[in-house]
Amino acid sequence: MDRVTGSAGDPWPTDVAYDQATKILRVVFDNGEAFDLPAEYLRVESPSAEVQGHSPDQRVTVPGRLHVGIIGIEPVGNYAVRLIFDDMHDTGIYSWRLFHELGREQHHRWQTYLDALRAKGLKREP
Repeated sequence: MDRVTGSAGDPWPTDVAYDQATKILRVVFDNGEAFDLPAEYLRVESPSAEVQGHSPDQRVTVPGRLHVGIIGIEPVGNYAVRLIFDDMHDTGIYSWRLFHELGREQHHRWQTYLDALRAKGLKREP
């Protein structure tokens, strides 16, 4: 991938590969960091307005995505990709910076999601 956009200090992906069997998207960056991001995690953390809302208090806790997979990965310029999930969600644009944040913050964000599910009486299972 050519580095066309982004800050000079931002890590840049050198490889993005999805394993359909494990439902894991592996993103490797030029700084040596690599993250294995489950499709379920990417779906519930989608940057779309449908999930994030237009303000923090509008954020939606998305239940029932335990078995979700990715059926398409489309480039968006040189700075991002659009992930198409098998539940037909396809409106989030995942920038390279967002992938890096999701990887570095995965443990905290996942725990926050699980806590929100529990607090709302929701489940990961469909």
